[in-house]
Amino acid sequence: MIQRHTFTPHNNTRLTNLCGPADAHLRTIEDALQVKIAHRHEQFKVDGTKAKATQAMELLQALYELADRPIKEEQLQLMLAGDSDMLAEGEAQSQIQLTTRRADLRARTPTQITYLENIASHDITFGIGPAGTGKTYLAVACAVDALERSNVQRIVLTRPAVEAGERLGFLPGDLTQKVDPYLRPLYDALYELMGFDKVQKAFERNQLEIAPLAFMRGRTLNNAFVILDEAQNTTPEQMKMFLTRIGFGAKAVVTGDVSQIDLPKGAPSGLIDAERVLKRVKGIAVSRFTSADVVRHPLVARIVDAYDAQGKTRSGSRA
Repeated sequence: MIQRHTFTPHNNTRLTNLCGPADAHLRTIEDALQVKIAHRHEQFKVDGTKAKATQAMELLQALYELADRPIKEEQLQLMLAGDSDMLAEGEAQSQIQLTTRRADLRARTPTQITYLENIASHDITFGIGPAGTGKTYLAVACAVDALERSNVQRIVLTRPAVEAGERLGFLPGDLTQKVDPYLRPLYDALYELMGFDKVQKAFERNQLEIAPLAFMRGRTLNNAFVILDEAQNTTPEQMKMFLTRIGFGAKAVVTGDVSQIDLPKGAPSGLIDAERVLKRVKGIAVSRFTSADVVRHPLVARIVDAYDAQGKTRSGSRA
């Protein structure tokens, strides 16, 4: 099917930004959606299956609206990850506005919208799905927002100190230096959402705490926003211990990817166990992400799908 569209009024700056350097943005769209795009000045022609051609044209129209300034590759990739309805509505479906250093931060997929709504309306929320779906990043953004609005007094970020299939051996330094490699993704998110100086001041005021999961035992966390990351690497006992730390005025988000469990062979995952045990408990919400929610490079979604398909093939052969 061939879709045709003429962008009016004719604006050379917008057309240049839409196409990208040497039409790089058009080539990216072609590769991602498996279509062919031809254009002469403001007249565009998209050739592909009906659904893909329509999606590509809707994307071009959405990009043209944003093209008063150069379009970054990252922005294009994120828009490619969204569905056509979100593009048509300018990604305005989510009513939740987060107060962070990133003014452009918003939910990019329907599941992300539901995830933010669940975090806002539940005391405990599980975000389960593959890498690149924004589970941890959005959770940290919600925590920063809650701190900025004084809805909580502090943020506590934790994760199990489990090596990802490697043996790192002895790590030199004090306790902070030993656990920092495991918690680096959380630091990165905080720096991007708050700024380096503000993060350092928050640590000094005890408004921010990052610690291994083992340090949670025996504590009660009141008026805090608590995030447990990489929860697939907890044991059922650790998960129960963490969830029972939640005190008054507290909110908890648990994130993990059950396809990347690094526990010893045969050891049960606390995340899988918790989803089964707590599925009927009121006040707890579960958001399940898929490759359609990946907001990194489009290749990440295809990699996730390929591994999922291989996993199903192996399961079928064993059966």
